[in-house]
This record gives sequence, structure tokens and C-alpha cells, in this order.
Amino acid sequence: MKIALGISGGIACYKSAEILRRLQDRGVDVVVLMTKGATQFVTPLTFRALSGNKVYVDLFEGSTSGSDFEGAFDHILVAQSIDLFLVAPATADCMARLAAGLAGDFLTTFHLAVTAPVVIAPAMNTRMWQHASVQANLKTLVSRGVHVIDPEVGQMACRTYGPGRLAPVEEIVDYVMGLLNRSHDLQGRKVLVTAGPTVEDIDPIRYITNRSSGKMGYAIAQAARNRGADVVLVSGPTELEFPNTIRVRTTEEMRRAVIENAADAHVVIKAAAPLDFRPKSVATQKIKKKTADLVLDLEPTTDILLELGNHKNGKVLVGFAAETEAHINNGLEKLKAKNLDLIIVNSASGPDSAFDSDMNHATIIDKSGKTEEIPLVSKQVMADKILDRVVQLLK
Repeated sequence: MKIALGISGGIACYKSAEILRRLQDRGVDVVVLMTKGATQFVTPLTFRALSGNKVYVDLFEGSTSGSDFEGAFDHILVAQSIDLFLVAPATADCMARLAAGLAGDFLTTFHLAVTAPVVIAPAMNTRMWQHASVQANLKTLVSRGVHVIDPEVGQMACRTYGPGRLAPVEEIVDYVMGLLNRSHDLQGRKVLVTAGPTVEDIDPIRYITNRSSGKMGYAIAQAARNRGADVVLVSGPTELEFPNTIRVRTTEEMRRAVIENAADAHVVIKAAAPLDFRPKSVATQKIKKKTADLVLDLEPTTDILLELGNHKNGKVLVGFAAETEAHINNGLEKLKAKNLDLIIVNSASGPDSAFDSDMNHATIIDKSGKTEEIPLVSKQVMADKILDRVVQLLK
């Protein structure tokens, strides 16, 4: 296995040498790319000595007249040879340039040529990490399938305390190795994923919906795609993007799209939160505020997950449950009632609520009733943990 280790110019880049050695200990061939800023902290010679490979810094090195343009296409050739691209540390500036698709140096040009999975481990001051621009760039990168190893909370080089410190070396290495080892374990499998809420109209202006952001379903779809699956995503209204997405609005539209695409799927992961109820009738005109004693009569919608469970035909079927109380008991009851293989139980309230968050804390329950507690992690990490269990069921 071969990876490219990108190093951008922050104080944490001294830890990149340890990341390199730990990866080598796991049998990985590492080629290093550095920004010019990174060379102010650690010299390229250090990484050349440790890696045994050429270190790439200057995009135009060897591209002058008389050298037969030796090295002029290294950013393309090296990109074609790697299994994964890791940027650790990823500074605020580096993240901004990656998100914008700039190509002003070797590292960013290389990024545009890479088709392998991309992982970044951000590191910066807490205030910088929390800045709206950094978070917007992070969101852009995640939406494009970039894996993010979130920084930890701790003391910074500037002696302030908070989130932004580079994740522990062992955590970074474990994440990378996990991604490498499962990069093709869903090859040849069709995975159907649902995400987001549904909406049901009250009148031409108003509707009912729920707080689902769709982030978990989109993370699962991207993770499955990274692992080689043929992924179809059925999504309710969200601002998120994924290449092969069927957009729906109502619960009935979602049901039809799911049933149509589930027929030849090997795996169905229903992470969406379709409404359980809809208005019995929809007003053709806007309901005026002065309407006295307004009562909204509701009727149940079709239970999509139950319908899938009743016509399973050998599929691996995974459901989600957002609970406010008796989480495990309610989740286990839903798993049995709907003939699921796995159910992911989330808290719908409190500080660890999964709604509209980039983080998730959940419990995975299987058909035997065995539970696996997943601590608060990014939804990208959670997605791979769920897919790890799915792969086991497919064997």
C-alpha cells in the first residue's frame, strides 16, 4: 500500500514525522508532499531520510529548459500511484485552498489529480477552527467526500485551551489503516441509502416536517461509495449533495423511490426520517390567521421500513431510531417488528442529539439483541462503523 502524506505549514507539522514512521511500521510506503510553509518548520531532508522517497515541494522543480522537463508531471504520476492522500496537519489556509480547488503549489495541484480517498487532519488555534470561513470550507470538503479526522481539545502552542489541536498520531494512523483495509469491501454491491426529512403540506404556504438534516445518510452514502459500492441515495429536502441522488419531497414519493430501487439492492440503509403522519386534507388556499379553533387532523403515512422488512428477500436491512427515552428497549422493539438486521439508535434530545449536527453518538443493536455503544464521533466515522457491521453481515 502506498499513501501520499501532505504536510502544510503549522507548528503541528513536527508530528508528521511520527505519523510517517507509524505508517511505515504498518507496512505502508509513504511519499511526502510539503508546502513551502511546512519547510519553515521541518526540512524536506528529514522526511526524505525517514521515507526513503523524494519529497515534493516545488511544482516546477526539474521543469526548466535543458532538463527534458524531468518531473514536470510528477503531480499527475504520483497521484495515479497512491491508494490514499492524507494531509496532516491541514492548516486553515491549506483547507481553504483545497476547498476552493486552487492549484498554486505541488500539494494543491496534486489534490486535484487524486482519485484515491482524501483524508485531512486539521490543526489550528481554537478561534481559527471555530471561524465561520473555516467551518464553511470544512463543510465543502466533507460534501465532496473528504474524510476529516477532527482535532482534539487541548492546549495549543499559544497556551490557549480548546478544540483545534491535531488529533493523536495513533488515532490518525488507525483511521488511515482502517480506510485502506476496507477500500474495496463493498465492490460489486448495490447499496440503497435514504436520507433527510420528508414534508407534508398543510396549505400552499405551510407544511409539517422534522429536524432531520440528512447528514448521517449522506455520510453513509459517501462512505459506501468510497468502499466501492454502487450507491443510490434517496433524499428528502436538504442542501447536501451526492452524485447519484433521487430527490423526493413527501413520504409517499420516498416510498415509491425506495421500493423501485430496493429490488436489486444488496443492502438498504434507511437513515431518512420520513414523517409518520400527514394532514388528512390539504387546504387549496392559504389558511388565514383569523381562522378560529383551527384543528389539524392527521393520518398515518405508509411505514416504508416495515414494507421493506416484509419483502426483504435476503437483503441486509438497516434502520435508525431517534428516541427521547428507553432508547435500547424502543430500538430493539423496532428492530424485531420491522425485521431489521441492524438498528442504529440515536438520542433525539440533549447535548448529544444527532439532529443537524456533524457529530453523532449512537448504539448499534443486532438481531440477537447485542449492543455496541459508539461514543461521540463525526458522522463520517460513524458511517464507516455502520458499514463495517454491514460488511460482516454480507460475508
